Order: sequence, then structure tokens, then C-alpha cells
Amino acid sequence: MIIVNLDVMMAKRKMSLTELAEHVGITLTNLSILKTGKAKAIRFATLDAICKALECSPADILEYQKDE
Repeated sequence: MIIVNLDVMMAKRKMSLTELAEHVGITLTNLSILKTGKAKAIRFATLDAICKALECSPADILEYQKDE
């Protein structure tokens, strides 16, 4: 299972969902779906833009957790 820690990184950078959506260039709705872990996929270009905006690496946002 992949855990999305986008909210954690946004809090660390003191960035709102609206600000991040503007920086990344995706809709607030799509970013919200990603943030809540409901997304089924993410484009590398989107992940790259999020990492640039939050000054982090993909590992800071995405975490693998073994299914129980």
C-alpha cells in the first residue's frame, strides 16, 4: 500500500492546498484527491512539480507500507 504524506510536507513548508495547486498547475480538486490518498495514479511530471514546490523528494511524499 502506498501512503501519501502530502499533508505532512505541506504543513512543514507552511503551504496551503490552494498555494500548492497554483505552484503545480493542477486543479484544487485533483490535488485534494491526491492529498487524501484517493488517487489511483500520479504523473511523474506532477510529482516533479510538487517536489519542486515543496523542496522535497518523492520519498518525503510517498511511503510504502506492507499490507497486513
